[in-house]
Order: sequence, then structure tokens, then C-alpha cells
Amino acid sequence: MKDRIRGRFNVSVAETAHQDVWTRAQLSVVLVTTDGPSADSVLDRLDHFIEREHRVVILSAHKARY
Repeated sequence: MKDRIRGRFNVSVAETAHQDVWTRAQLSVVLVTTDGPSADSVLDRLDHFIEREHRVVILSAHKARY
């Protein structure tokens, strides 16, 4: 999933929790841009992409701007 996300959306992806549990993962995605609405659009499309994956359930999502 990380490779598919990285390749399709040109973002950085890391598994940041639950590495010792094969049935669960926490992925963190980083996107750098000067345009907030553009970043929101990419992250919204990413959420929809993941939701369409039948093996994955999004338990929570958090977006932060710095």
C-alpha cells in the first residue's frame, strides 16, 4: 500500500506505528506545497483511493498544516 500511495500521489509515506502487528498499520503521509487547497485536494483523493481498497479500513485520519 505504501508503494502504491507513493507512486500514485508523489508523497512521502511511512509506517509509523503497529509495525509488530500484521493486521494493523498506521501510515503517515507527508506532502509539501505552497498551496493549501491543492494539498487538501491531494489528501482528499488519497483518502478516497484508500477507501476503495477492499482490504483496508480507515479508523481515523488527521490533517495538520505547518
